[in-house]
Amino acid sequence: MESKTAWKKYGPEQLAQLEAICAQYKTFLDQGKTERECVTQAEQMAQEAGYVRLETALLQKRRLGPGDKVYAVCMKKSIVLFQLGEQPLDQGMNILGAHIDSPRVDVKQNPLYEAEGQAYLDTHYYGGIKKYQWVAQPMALHGVMVKKDGSVEQISIGESEKEPVMVFSDLLVHLAGEQMEKKAAKVITGEGLDLLVGNRPLEEAKLDKEEKEAVRANVLSILKQKYGVEEADFLSAELEIVPAGKARDCGLDGSMILAYGQDDRICAFTSLYAMLQEAQPLGRTTCCLLVDKEEIGSVGATGMQANFFENAVAQLIAATQGESYLKTRLALQNSRMLSSDVSAGYDPLYAEAFEKRSAAFLSRGMTFNKFTGSRGKGGSNDANPEYIAHLRQILDQADVSYQFCELGKVDVGGGGTIAYIMAKHGMEVIDSGVALLSMHAPYEVSSKADVYEAVKGYRAFLQNA
Repeated sequence: MESKTAWKKYGPEQLAQLEAICAQYKTFLDQGKTERECVTQAEQMAQEAGYVRLETALLQKRRLGPGDKVYAVCMKKSIVLFQLGEQPLDQGMNILGAHIDSPRVDVKQNPLYEAEGQAYLDTHYYGGIKKYQWVAQPMALHGVMVKKDGSVEQISIGESEKEPVMVFSDLLVHLAGEQMEKKAAKVITGEGLDLLVGNRPLEEAKLDKEEKEAVRANVLSILKQKYGVEEADFLSAELEIVPAGKARDCGLDGSMILAYGQDDRICAFTSLYAMLQEAQPLGRTTCCLLVDKEEIGSVGATGMQANFFENAVAQLIAATQGESYLKTRLALQNSRMLSSDVSAGYDPLYAEAFEKRSAAFLSRGMTFNKFTGSRGKGGSNDANPEYIAHLRQILDQADVSYQFCELGKVDVGGGGTIAYIMAKHGMEVIDSGVALLSMHAPYEVSSKADVYEAVKGYRAFLQNA
């Protein structure tokens, strides 16, 4: 069943709304190139919309009720927002879930070294990337360095036009005959993906007599002067190397967005935006959950496999209905969820990787995957048809454009989201999201129409699921 482009149904008012939402989305991307930065933005947006920290409400021993808006943060890298509904919490929630980590290159704990008069940071890539795509591109450095006294230095270098960028160098084509004979996966190796950060030596007058690496010393001097950090502070740092520059309109018609990190911040932003639009309590409690570590298996304390979300629900149950293990389990089991993550947009230049009838297309609205996984549905959540029919009715009534798809041909590859983790509670959950071109590349492409339709679809879900 072929879906149609959403662009044809918009009038002037809808186009104006679309552009306004996409402008906010681009700002969100620019200011949120790490999961920490995304949580900072989400928390600020939530507070402006009247949300308060759950722990603050609990310390005040407030009896929470319909309409109350609370949120909780886990280690500054995951966040969950709740707006309490008219129905008791154990009757379930309408949940929007997405992840805010993106493929990138991380700085190692003993990273700084000098080789032949050039200074580098040693790295370890994060998530699934084509390493050759990351060379000869302007890069920025984002993150934190935590000193032994506990003070935190926020690091951001390379985003302002007044600041220098950094780069992963590549071999010139004139000498690359042997390199170009290699398979794409081996053209650039993980250990060879080191960030070039300096070439100028520290002045001899400032150089320690025992220091022989003057360029490396100069880099340390700059970091000391700007941030007050020492080399040892790399040990307790979390530094991420990401493409420098802002999200931009793409295409001569300005109909698309080109930006880093749209997997999965496009779903995170649209879910958060939809959640914050609800001023009045709904029948069911609504929830927006933005988590870390999806790109590496949802592991760790800030990933979906941790108990952060379940603990927050248990606290809410205690504050609304009285502490109850059973009611906490029922709240999770009776919930409905959209596990929002991006889909592979059909690219006619690489048509051989797609089965066209089951592909997602840019500008045709929200995407739904009944199942994900790989090949024989390995690692998949497989949504119930009754739940899908219910969602179809909701979306059709709200005039939301949507499409059902798969991630490429059956035996070509695959992927997954946090859906299977949430499904273990017994809740109804399906993978949904937005189609992207060049997923996991330094710069990904989305359609503005799909951003707009996702916001509409997520609002309809929160209101009526």
